[in-house]
Amino acid sequence: MTDRRGVVAKRAENLTPGVPYVRGWVQARRGAETLARQLAALGLESDFPGLSADVNVFGDGLVSLGSIRPEAAALLAELIASGLAAEMADGAAPTPGEHEHRDAPAA
Repeated sequence: MTDRRGVVAKRAENLTPGVPYVRGWVQARRGAETLARQLAALGLESDFPGLSADVNVFGDGLVSLGSIRPEAAALLAELIASGLAAEMADGAAPTPGEHEHRDAPAA
């Protein structure tokens, strides 16, 4: 797996000594759990059955949505856009790092 910035690498299948896999996986687990709580609060947990935490070969945490229906992807995109629009309307659009520790439902 890669992203446009080249940050995400292949998932870790063979572990290398000295790479902080556990730290990355714990961060991914926290992110996945936060997303799972938000989805559950919206009644959408069944649309994301493959949501899980993982880690790549460099020890970076990964959150996988798994295979989802196109309608679920469209709904998730719509929810993100609605949330961003609401924040912009409030005049207090946070920076990406400000979302890291939010646990309250978005709706």
